[in-house]
Amino acid sequence: MPPTFRHTYLDYAQLTAQLSAWAKAHPDVVRLRSLGQSREGRELWLLIVGTDPDAGGPAVWVDGNMHASELCGTNAALAIAEDAIALHGGERPHDLPPHIADILRGVLFYIMPRISPDGAEAVWTTGRYVRSHPVDTRLDQMRPHWRSHDVDGDGQVRLMRLKDDAGELVESDAAPGLMLPRTLEHAGQPYKVFPEGTIAHFDGQRIPDGFFLGDNSYDFNRNFPWSWKPAPHERGAGDFPGSAPETQAVLKFAGSRANIFAWLNFHTFGGVFIRPLGNAPDHKMHQGDLAVFRQIEAWSKDATGYPTVSGYHEFLYEPEKSINGSLTDYAYHSRGAFAYACELWDIFRRIGMDPVKPFVDHYVRLEEKHYHALAAWDKTHNNGRVFRPWAPFTHPQLGPVEIGGIDLRVGVSNPPLELIDEVITAQSRAFLRVAALVPRVGMTVGTTAADGVTELSVLVQNRGYLGTYGPPSAEALPVSEPLRLAISCDGPTLVAPATPVVELGHLAGWGRGLYGGQSLFAPWTSGNVSERRATFALRGKGKVRLTLASCRVGSRTTTVEI
Repeated sequence: MPPTFRHTYLDYAQLTAQLSAWAKAHPDVVRLRSLGQSREGRELWLLIVGTDPDAGGPAVWVDGNMHASELCGTNAALAIAEDAIALHGGERPHDLPPHIADILRGVLFYIMPRISPDGAEAVWTTGRYVRSHPVDTRLDQMRPHWRSHDVDGDGQVRLMRLKDDAGELVESDAAPGLMLPRTLEHAGQPYKVFPEGTIAHFDGQRIPDGFFLGDNSYDFNRNFPWSWKPAPHERGAGDFPGSAPETQAVLKFAGSRANIFAWLNFHTFGGVFIRPLGNAPDHKMHQGDLAVFRQIEAWSKDATGYPTVSGYHEFLYEPEKSINGSLTDYAYHSRGAFAYACELWDIFRRIGMDPVKPFVDHYVRLEEKHYHALAAWDKTHNNGRVFRPWAPFTHPQLGPVEIGGIDLRVGVSNPPLELIDEVITAQSRAFLRVAALVPRVGMTVGTTAADGVTELSVLVQNRGYLGTYGPPSAEALPVSEPLRLAISCDGPTLVAPATPVVELGHLAGWGRGLYGGQSLFAPWTSGNVSERRATFALRGKGKVRLTLASCRVGSRTTTVEI
């Protein structure tokens, strides 16, 4: 099936068709499964890619579009899926070195391209703003609030502007139709701007505020269990962690898997990667984890041009007020994955905005020149998709208004169609390096015989970058099961040790992250911390099976004939 996702955004039917086509064309390495259904009954698709997709070896996770308007996350996840499949066809996407391609063929890719299929469908087909899903499940339905819908019959849900001398916005003199924040110097007609729709429980006088969760109650990225807090502490958090079927599906799957070592959560927009910690400064982070994140940052910067920032230092909407219930916090703290988010699409850089610190202030420090730069860029590079003309309309509740204004879907919330391929190709190039960090555990068996007793000497080694626990901070987590070596005999009798299962513990990886290991001035390295030995003594002849396993790295079995 032609990869249309590289050139446009997909509705649910197109997404389903693409995933199904891959599963049908590559049955040996691809599985398509549903993790459940959305509130409106759409399947929550998960694509699994790997040499043995039904096994449980070291894995990485990619998801996108948990916020409904952030459509490009789906496309970026699909680009990674396509490259993962190509690896198993003998290709080396992005000219990967052969040894890295070989490593990646041993990695399981769990890819959930769209966590919010209901919301994405509403946004892409109607233009309505939805944070995560388009349903309002709150109990206080009698409150006056805006309900977004198409009131002028053109099939799209846009904005409405209403003349009001107390309005906070004015129209630009330089770019007709462009609404600017009102300043003391502006003398033109002021406006209020609201979502296209009607006011529920309108009393004829009070107009409620426009609000991004006005008629859609969830922000999925506040509905995960790590440090979850309900409203009003976190708007959109839901009634309890996992109360939305979409987030519950992610939790059920991830909660039954301990083998995920890296987790990439795609959002839009901004052009930045956001890593832990989200709740504390860097000096409180495990420095071994931080060193690996610095390596991920270097690869990501090289491939995409995006910087990486600490969630705590540069992506809090209020200083020192951490975000609660986010997916990457859950994946990092509870599941032991190197979890981070990407805000795709560097629109600020594209319109010539100087870098701002903290990074989150890019979204609020727009000056009038930046609005005008965006309007000019939209006209020149985006076929004028963002700024739409205002048209008069008689509203059933407010009287004369105008409908039109800014359409954020293509050009602001997501890259222009013409740039999708560029954006998502760079993301896959970066993430394939991250996926190659997983531990790689194997064993070598030697035999010696004397006086009717055969001795099996088993060398277990981790040849991967990461230790078998993943992030060093995760070693104490329940999911970080130590390696165990079990022997079962068909004929021979086990003489020693007394039990057929030997606990080996964890094996370190060779990677130390960026600036986290030895240096020119301290060139010494660790000892043989990446290997363990076990010895079994057996009497008699027959077959012996050795199984090396943990829930973290999966299992592998070797049969020895004695």
